[in-house]
Amino acid sequence: QVQLGESGGGLVQAGGSLRVSCAASGRTFSRYAMGWFRQAPGKEREFVAAVDWSGYATDYADFVKGRFTIARGNAKNTVYLQMNSLKPEDTAVYYCAASPRYGTKESDYDYWGQGTQVTVSS
Repeated sequence: QVQLGESGGGLVQAGGSLRVSCAASGRTFSRYAMGWFRQAPGKEREFVAAVDWSGYATDYADFVKGRFTIARGNAKNTVYLQMNSLKPEDTAVYYCAASPRYGTKESDYDYWGQGTQVTVSS
């Protein structure tokens, strides 16, 4: 059974930093692209960042460029999202996802985690 599990969410003040992690199990994800999406209350889920299977190619939504960094762990079955200079508008449930194809759309991804809440206070 394929599972993606996020961790590391929590409450942080504006301007602070937080790192969320995602661990994949059930199959080898070393050849899968992995991405982060988020969904704020009352809004649709949106793309945040993606990294290809090698870890070298990355993409970011414009609203996180320069503040967030996506990276794969050495075992390739983990992915991290380092979030710096957090803003209240970054408050959302953050989801990791995995795909055999590299992309930035929800429809590109086949496997999803349950999400982790990130709350940024002003």
